[in-house]
Formats: sequence, C-alpha cells, structure tokens
Amino acid sequence: FFLFLFIYLLIMLTNVGILVLIIIDRNLHQPMYLLFCNLSVSDVIGNTYMIPRLLSDILKPPSERLISYYECVLQAFTSHMFGTTSHTVLMIMAFDRYVAICYPLRYANIMTNRMVLKLTVFAWGVAFVLVSILLGLTIRLNRCRTLISNSYCDNASLFKLSCESVVINNIYGLTFTVVLLTSSIGCMVLTYTSISVVCLTSKNKSLNSKALKTCSTHLVAYFLMFACGMINI
Repeated sequence: FFLFLFIYLLIMLTNVGILVLIIIDRNLHQPMYLLFCNLSVSDVIGNTYMIPRLLSDILKPPSERLISYYECVLQAFTSHMFGTTSHTVLMIMAFDRYVAICYPLRYANIMTNRMVLKLTVFAWGVAFVLVSILLGLTIRLNRCRTLISNSYCDNASLFKLSCESVVINNIYGLTFTVVLLTSSIGCMVLTYTSISVVCLTSKNKSLNSKALKTCSTHLVAYFLMFACGMINI
C-alpha cells in the first residue's frame, strides 16, 4: 500500500510540477514542451483513475473488493486511453524533433501554434476513436461471470466476463495493438534514421549536441513506455 501510495504521489508531484513550470515559464512556450504537456496530462488522468482505486482495494478484504460494471468499463477506457495516447503523443514529438533538426530554417513556419493544436487533437482523437471501438465491442456482449482477476479493469478482463464468442474482440484487439505498435516503431525508425543521417553529414557541433540532448531523452521515454506496455500485453 505504501509503495503504491509513494509512487502515486511521486507521479502527481512530478507531472503537475512539469505542467506548472511550462505554463509559468514563457521560455518553455515552444512546440516541443507544449506537446510534452500531453504526456503529463495523460499520466495524471490515467494514474488518478487507477491507483487510488487499487489503494482502496488493498485495504479491503477480498470479499469487499467490488466494482460496478460501468465503473469498470470507465476504468478500462481510461487505462487504454492512457497507453494509446502516450504512443500517439510520442510519435508526434518524434515528428517535431525531425522537423527541428532536419529543417531548422523552416521549423518556425511548420510548427506553428495552430499546427501544435492540430497535432494534439489528432493524438487524442485517434486514441479516443480506437479505444471507443475496442470497449464498444466488449460492452455489446452479455455477461455470465462476475470475477475480475486483474488488479485493475482492462478490455481483456471485461470480455472474459462473457460466455459468448469473443473472436471479434480478439481480432480487433490484436489488430489495434499491432497497428499501434507498428506505427509507433515505424515512426521512430524513420524519424531517427533521418535525424542520424543529418547529424552524421553535418559538421555543426552545436546542432549535433542539441540533437543528442533532446532526442536521447525522448527515446528513453519511448523505450520505457514500450517495455512497460509489452510486459502488460
């Protein structure tokens, strides 16, 4: 309980701190940092709907660990949105780094506030549509079981409550996962291959240093998220 409580407080403190810092510091009102805000918002929403509930369940005996079906659906929706949005936002951030390093003179014209807003809406919109279909296919099923064996609600836990055929759910779920992971890996490979070519052919040490600093932190964040996601899958 105290381990999860500490983790939750750390998550909230760091993410809210990042958001406040970016809002109050005008020097950080740049596309890269504004896009990064999306990760913090997603992190806060996803963990707020999962960890406090888990903490309360830890304090209850197993017989009292109850959740209504639609509350469970909402928790599943939030958890899947959290994971999907993290992928789409990191893909857009990779595109931002690609434009900044490969086309530095055109960066200001391409990555305008309007473009940042469009990319943000796209990241959340795609995640919302994909996850809505995922959960919509599950809600349509009749239920004959009541036990959620997972520590939190997700799509697989929900459709396992049904005695009907879940072939469509499995096909869409696997397609959803493969398309999302293939898209994100493909985006990272393409953008960072182009960035590497520019850095290797450029003699500008300042450019290479800047690229190394911004891209390394982005890649570390991506690989951490990818590894955690693969463990869950």
